[in-house]
Amino acid sequence: MLRIPNIGLKTIKDKMPDGLFLANFNAVGACAEIFPGGNMKKFPIEYIGELYEKYADSLGKVRDTQRDLLRERGSSMKAQLDDLEAEITYLMLRELRPEKVVEIGTFYGWSTMWILSALRDNGTGHLYSFDIVDNVVHNVPDELSRGRWTFTRGDARTNLPKIPSDVDYLFIDADHGARFARWYIENLFPAVPPKTFTSVHDVYHGRRPKPFSEGSVLVKWLAEQNVDFFTPSTAKAPQVEARLSAVKKRVGLGAPVRTSRHNPMIFFNLP
Repeated sequence: MLRIPNIGLKTIKDKMPDGLFLANFNAVGACAEIFPGGNMKKFPIEYIGELYEKYADSLGKVRDTQRDLLRERGSSMKAQLDDLEAEITYLMLRELRPEKVVEIGTFYGWSTMWILSALRDNGTGHLYSFDIVDNVVHNVPDELSRGRWTFTRGDARTNLPKIPSDVDYLFIDADHGARFARWYIENLFPAVPPKTFTSVHDVYHGRRPKPFSEGSVLVKWLAEQNVDFFTPSTAKAPQVEARLSAVKKRVGLGAPVRTSRHNPMIFFNLP
């Protein structure tokens, strides 16, 4: 269940016609699986392209701001997300309009600013971020964070009670070891609502997750739960990268923010 501001509890199917979430790209890249309320259907990949078109103006402004930030900060801003995964995060946040977002792993704040930009543009929502270092507090502009951000310095594993139990969107980019993946599968996932929209970074740098990594544990667990996922990873799903890049050029967003094009993030709904 996803709680939509000013509407009350709604399923993803209630939020969008015929469902919302794109889960698993097929072999030819022509369509993807979605699951509204757990029911699998076929849905064209053009849906993400529609989100690019719908939010092109606001996304373009955020991209310009992030690009300028990289130029100004140089090596002091270590950007973690590549363009497609950052933009899809922004687009899904805009479309889902979550009230409560949890970010585990901020590092220097690159993903934090993408998330906060979406909440600002929505005019609603609050971000709860957790990290063992506080580099992020020196980088996030006050105008972006004021009234919509709570940062907790410390290990998420010892701060589980501070994570809202009614979170609407879960973003994880922290320890990439197998042990941490087992922790959040066994402790965090059961503590948040079923069907919570979730993204995890650094899973597909290659066609398969690295052995004994967070990604290998997570992908195995998703398979065991019969949960599909979507990834824009160039290594795992090159058709996705090619088609979305073409969409971006068509709507005037072809110029890169970053030159890196790995996009190893996966997106899914919890069972």
